[in-house]
Amino acid sequence: MAPRLTFYGDDFTGSTAVMEVLTFAGVPTLLFLAPPAPEVLARYPEAQAIGVAGIARSQTPDWMRAELPPIFAALRRLGAPLVHYKVCSTFDSAPHVGSIGAAAEIGAEVFAPDWIPLVVGAPAIGRYQVFGNLFAGSESGIHRLDRHPVMARHPVTPMDEADLCRHLSRQTDMATGVVDMAAMTSGRGDAALAEARATGARIIALDALDDATLAEAGRLMWAGGAGGFVLGSQGVEYALTAYWRRTGLLPAEPEPSVLTPVDQLFAVSGSCAPTTATQIARADAAGFAVLDLDASDPGALAAEAARTLDAALDLLGQGRDVLVATARGPDDPRVTRLSAAENDSLGAALGQIVAEIRRRTGLPRIAIAGGDTSGHALSVLGAEALSAVAPLAPGAPLCRVHCPADATLDGLEVTLKGGQMGAPDFFITTKTGATRPGA
Repeated sequence: MAPRLTFYGDDFTGSTAVMEVLTFAGVPTLLFLAPPAPEVLARYPEAQAIGVAGIARSQTPDWMRAELPPIFAALRRLGAPLVHYKVCSTFDSAPHVGSIGAAAEIGAEVFAPDWIPLVVGAPAIGRYQVFGNLFAGSESGIHRLDRHPVMARHPVTPMDEADLCRHLSRQTDMATGVVDMAAMTSGRGDAALAEARATGARIIALDALDDATLAEAGRLMWAGGAGGFVLGSQGVEYALTAYWRRTGLLPAEPEPSVLTPVDQLFAVSGSCAPTTATQIARADAAGFAVLDLDASDPGALAAEAARTLDAALDLLGQGRDVLVATARGPDDPRVTRLSAAENDSLGAALGQIVAEIRRRTGLPRIAIAGGDTSGHALSVLGAEALSAVAPLAPGAPLCRVHCPADATLDGLEVTLKGGQMGAPDFFITTKTGATRPGA
């Protein structure tokens, strides 16, 4: 039977966020590291949604044009009514890296949709799409994206434009339009969509501010003849599940699994976000041993990683919780000395550390912070798939690694946390399992 939905995530943390929304809404979901062959899918007959976790967010348009078409084609062959290209909920992208416009062009070529819905608003994680503009929450409140304390100064894709269509115009010549909040809340959604399409718009942003507008966005995507290809954050899944539940296509939301504690936690962080810096500081204050890994000299990275691994193993042997950090926030001087290629190498080095820690200690749970880091690190593990185990923080669920080829890694619990995700006590909560409302 064809899955209900398929998706490609442009980074690993975003991919697990989609799996989180679907799984805990009652749609069993498997996330793969490559398009699964039929014999692989046969091992997971319960899956109703299939995803592929990727790294397009950190890649060039040329890379995307070479790598994405066969992945899109493989997802199309699975026969789902919609294929979702999942982007970061803060829409960070640029013409030269992680281009959402390039992804839209590739999707248009592969799927030939009549129009491409764009849904980025996801109120559950503090993302609001209003009159085509994106607002995002931070510790200091809700900010228009170009005034956001983190995204406006992102080291790779600083966001200086909150208007999603205007931002996309720098990345593609495809015409854009908006079904705005006024239309979404007045019963004019279909009419506004028809008007936008009549003007030649191919990519049409659907505003999402609350549960009602999410359900309306879900209706327009599911019943509005989108043609099979969708752009957006996990807001796409929030919208679809809201609509499916409203129309009886999904039963009442099931009770989520309980996050249980573990005796020890190992974590690695390649994130330079202020949110992660706060989380590292909280873990440090709570007794975690924080090891600083300096990757600023590419020629010394292997030796630095080996030193860090030895130190981590020694501390874990003493019963300590250990967190390896490559930066303590955006102003850490190590951040400015890293190139994109070195970031890739760093992610792989952290992945090797994670794999060795698991193999040598058998620790049941590991945390990985950083969107790009998570992708490269998990690739090194050689995992076949991930499934969601329990809620941990919105956008960062606890997952289980499926690795039939390596019994030492199979069954590992892992959380992949984007830089801005999670409460200040995230690493502590990952160990203790003690969650608070809204954590």
